[in-house]
Amino acid sequence: RKGALGRSALLVLLAAAAMGLSRLLGSPEMVIFGRSIMGVHSGGCAGVPGCSGDVRGPGPAAHLRGLLGLVPSVFICLGVFSAQVLGLPELLGQVSAMPPGCSCQPAGAVTAPRGSSQDRYWPLLLSVVVVPASLQLLLLRCFPESPRYLLIERNDVPGATEALRWFLGTSDVRHEVAEMREEQRSLSSAATVSVWRLLRDRSVRWQTLSVVVVTGGMQLSGIDAVWFYTNTIFEAAGLPAPQIPYVTVGTGAVEIVAGLLGAALPAARYAAAACVVGVIAAFCLGPAGVPFLMTAELFTQSHRPAAYVLGGSLNWLSNFTVGFVFPFLQMSAGPFCYLVFCGVCLLVALYVYVVVPETKNQTFVEISQTFA
Repeated sequence: RKGALGRSALLVLLAAAAMGLSRLLGSPEMVIFGRSIMGVHSGGCAGVPGCSGDVRGPGPAAHLRGLLGLVPSVFICLGVFSAQVLGLPELLGQVSAMPPGCSCQPAGAVTAPRGSSQDRYWPLLLSVVVVPASLQLLLLRCFPESPRYLLIERNDVPGATEALRWFLGTSDVRHEVAEMREEQRSLSSAATVSVWRLLRDRSVRWQTLSVVVVTGGMQLSGIDAVWFYTNTIFEAAGLPAPQIPYVTVGTGAVEIVAGLLGAALPAARYAAAACVVGVIAAFCLGPAGVPFLMTAELFTQSHRPAAYVLGGSLNWLSNFTVGFVFPFLQMSAGPFCYLVFCGVCLLVALYVYVVVPETKNQTFVEISQTFA
């Protein structure tokens, strides 16, 4: 886990260098190359929430599972918000040379002529990702390896014990070690299964189907249409073009606040308020972090990495599909196109209600037995 995160951060540094030097070297192909490398990095990071799952799962720390499971989604919102702020005209000026009003412009983008004082900063905006990647490389040296990985896959009991003591801040981790041992004994093999084997394994077919439904439902809920086409939506509402970047930053702030509420308190308690705040707040309060949490909880150690790869791939595929199809759906159905997303949300809610069991305060072995 730790090694994968470190190598993934190195990919970000390579991508940032390519995008940052693209204008200086007069090579737009370097931007394409950098974005492709960032795509590889994003795929590699699909299992990052699994690291928190490895830490938070056992023993007395089980009550933290829900809270820590939502932490990744909060920081994703924080990253989006930071990019929106840096993209304001007064800072790095997220600019586009496309015609004003073009629906292909990214959310919050403003238009400036080529060579203007704002336009020259866009390579710096693209390469600012080097900052969090460098911090990750430095901080990873302070963290031990995943305890579950050490014990279940490497059979390194002393290493796992020391890692648990570091993460949990206590010297008595016998209960946690015993629970991991129980999970290790329940596995037919400690070896990590492939995605193909995961899809063919009938013993986890309902867990796999649940990850597919919840992950696909999260992206097909319509939130991507709101994120991708924020400019078009605000323009249609009659907002002046110069104000749109600042309104977009406001939506990012709503994401962070809603995400923090969803992590700190039960989401159901705030469902009504979330509807008042809007679709983005409702999304961040509920489904935004659930797929990450669910994937960690529904599978034992041998199947979890493959489940994250499957969920992450489906996440990006659904993301691309909505971004590509939505303009055509909007042209054909107008504002009624959102009824399609409503139907998807209702079907996913029905599936979760009927199929997915409650996982609160249960061990990973107990959750697997519930599905069986």
